[in-house]
Amino acid sequence: MKYAVTAATGKFGQSAVSTLNAKVGAENVLVIARNQDKAAQLFPDNPIRIGNYDDVDSMTKAFENVERVLFVSSQPGGPVDRATAHKNVVTALNAAHVKFVAYTSFPNAQAAVSALANDHRATENAIKATNIAHSFLRNNWYLENEMGFLQSGAHNQETLYWANNTAGWALEREYAEAAATVLMADAPQEVYEFAGTPLTYAALGQALQEATGNQFKITQVSQDAYVQSLETTGLDHDTAALFASFQGPINDGALAEKSADLAHVLGRQPLAASAAIKEVLAR
Repeated sequence: MKYAVTAATGKFGQSAVSTLNAKVGAENVLVIARNQDKAAQLFPDNPIRIGNYDDVDSMTKAFENVERVLFVSSQPGGPVDRATAHKNVVTALNAAHVKFVAYTSFPNAQAAVSALANDHRATENAIKATNIAHSFLRNNWYLENEMGFLQSGAHNQETLYWANNTAGWALEREYAEAAATVLMADAPQEVYEFAGTPLTYAALGQALQEATGNQFKITQVSQDAYVQSLETTGLDHDTAALFASFQGPINDGALAEKSADLAHVLGRQPLAASAAIKEVLAR
């Protein structure tokens, strides 16, 4: 069985490749990346192929003779819009006759109202239209997304947030390990709603106090006030507003997922919030 991981040099891809290497051997895990030198440095024991989501032909060649692919979604804002880039990958998967694809998607992608779900919903639909066997790995929020919040508490400074509702924070490596496990599964589900225990920002702040031993204030403010607080750190208004918008999916309930899928696939509970925070801050 030959496996491949796209965008393998990113943090998620690195963790997924590490899990696969340990389970099936590096010789059976093909890494697909845009940068040959970086990939060779990170994965000295794995076969490497160059593939760019912007180029259908390069991805088709990268997928040749590969049976199972972990398709790691790209970040928005590239030279080619993400919906088009993802469509290119799906076209390549189909042209190369890949037998199974696991795609990292957005929570409840088909029904989510968040604008962030749009590209993922389109990608899921494109994969379904090919009739390739597939699993959609609908990942909730990575704890690493909250580095600003975590660093404030680590420095015993007031932590601010504006969003109501909850998120299912877990470590990026936990999501990646689960993705690799699904890729190897004999009978995977079509959809996995991967999430940690749902927590509010207030509860995340309490876990941060426990992890650091600091007793800082945890304060909810308005979205405008949150933007203003970011501007005091030196960010221009547009950048501050962009960073503040990252809490939008939490506020609108898009990440209020209650699912045991992540724990089930991992075979254990994800790390508790305080322990996960300690790991992130120790890096």
